[in-house]
Parts: sequence; C-alpha cells; structure tokens
Amino acid sequence: MVSAVRPSRPILRALLGVAAAFAVLLSGSVHAYADPSIAEIEQQIDAEWNKLEPAIEQYNNVHGQLKANETRLATLQHQLQPLQLQVDVAMARVGELAAQYYRSGQGLMMNAVLSGSSPEDFVYTLTLVNAMAHVQRSRIDVVASARDKYAADKKQLDDLITQLSKQDAELAGQKKDLEARIAALQKLRQKVYGTSGSTGALKPVACPVEYNGGKGGIAANKACSLIGKPYHYGSSGPDSYDCSGMTMTAWAAAGVSLPHFTGGQWKIGTAVAKADLRPGDLVFFYSDRHHVGLYVGGGWMVHAPQTGDYVRMAKIDGRPVAGYRRPA
Repeated sequence: MVSAVRPSRPILRALLGVAAAFAVLLSGSVHAYADPSIAEIEQQIDAEWNKLEPAIEQYNNVHGQLKANETRLATLQHQLQPLQLQVDVAMARVGELAAQYYRSGQGLMMNAVLSGSSPEDFVYTLTLVNAMAHVQRSRIDVVASARDKYAADKKQLDDLITQLSKQDAELAGQKKDLEARIAALQKLRQKVYGTSGSTGALKPVACPVEYNGGKGGIAANKACSLIGKPYHYGSSGPDSYDCSGMTMTAWAAAGVSLPHFTGGQWKIGTAVAKADLRPGDLVFFYSDRHHVGLYVGGGWMVHAPQTGDYVRMAKIDGRPVAGYRRPA
C-alpha cells in the first residue's frame, strides 16, 4: 500500500498564507467596489449635469447670435452692392471734366481760364462745369451717403461675427470633453433607469394632468406629445430635444416664438406665482436658470433632462425653482 505524500511544514505554511491573503483581498475588493445606491448615482448625475448644461445653453445662445448676424450680414451685402454700382455709374456719367471739378474744386477754374480762347468761352465752360457738377454731385452724395452708412454697419457686423465665431469655435472645441463626460453620465443613467426609454416610466400619469384651453393648453399638449424623444444638447427636434429646444417647439405649436436659450425664454411673457401656474407655463430652475420645463398641471412638468435620458414628466419640486413665466 502506497502511503500519501505529505507536504513539508514550510510549504504548508506558505500555502495557508497565500489562501489567507487571497481571502482578505477578495473581501476587501468586494467592500471597496460596492455599487453605489440609486440615490448616490442620481446625486452624481445631477451634480455633473449642472456643470454641463450651462455650457450647452451658452453655446446655444452664441450659436444663435452668430447665425442671426450672418443672415443680417448677407442682407447688408446684398444692399451694398447696387449702391456702389450706382455711385460708379454716376461718376462715369459726370465725364472727365465734371469729375475733375468734383474732386479738385476751384483748381479747375484756373485750368478753364488758361485753356479758353476767349472770355466768352471761359464763361460758357465754367457755367457748364458748374451745372454738371451741381446736379451730379447731388446725385452722387445721396447714393454715397447711403452706401457709406451700409458700409459702416457692415464693418460693425464683420467685427461682431469675428468675435462670435471665435466664441463659437471655443465652445465647440469643448466637444470631446463634453462627450466623454456625457458618456459617463449615460452609463450612470443606464444603471438607474435602463436603456428602454419606456413610455410608462416617462409618463406615469395622464399628460397634461389638467387641460385648459388657449395657447398654454396647445403648448402643453405639444410637450406631452414629445415624451419619449431622446435628449440631445443643442437640438430642437424633430427627432431629439434639449430643455429649451423642447419648450421652444411646444410654444411654436401655439404660434408663439421663443428663442433657443433659457436666458432668452426667461425674458418672454410675464412672471406668475406658483399658486397661479397653468399648463403651458415655463418653470426655470437653479440660480442661473440654465434648465427649463413646461408645466402640465398637478405639480407635474414635461422636460428634457439630460443626455442619456428622454423627454419625460417629472415633479417640479425635484429641483431648486428660480421662477415661473407665462409666454402668452
């Protein structure tokens, strides 16, 4: 009968030490990497998003100004070209003699005296020059004045567009950083809410909760119809929205134009108290008012929260409220 081979005591002690260390390591890793609670994840999402959304809204503001001023510049350029052409044509019609008089003034009188064969020729020439110069100069001055005004306006717009283009490029240059941080937010959101975007979770009660007629009711119904659309910063539909893009689209359905910028929307309409809220009113959050939702009654709003989420209903008391506005 063959006897079992027993390990030596030093080897046995080493094996027991490794097993004990592995057990401690395993126990420690479980403790160190325990998943955060849902409440903790939501706090992280809120804290991170409150850093990102003001930058997104600033981009919306700058980009909107840039596009509007580029349109104004194109209009001015279109108006400036025919004015310049009119000046050029008028100068050509004056002829060389009148053009010289227009530019040189009294110097031409001496030229006319020296070149005239008689006093009568001089009087005739001078009278002709004066008449031509007076008529043409009046025409040229009117057109040139308008041309110079538009040219000055164009110079101001050129400078403004240069400044806005620089700001626009700087904000767009943050895209990689924003995308990385937004991707992290997306993973956190998936842990909490999953990726289905279920309408049941997004619309837990009837929307709008309260119905009222008028433009506010139309805006509220439109906002409710957008529930389930994905959030995308800088977007105003039709396939995705950010917070101010969603409220802009909702009120556009009621025939009211709002800017794609929370700061601009805050300036539209009149202030209302919480007790007087009606469906369609805008609810602004945080001290810098960088987030906005649309009230739909019963203490609920529709809003586009953040990347990785969808247009959804939420209680208005879930965030620090900055104020309420009624666009119409």
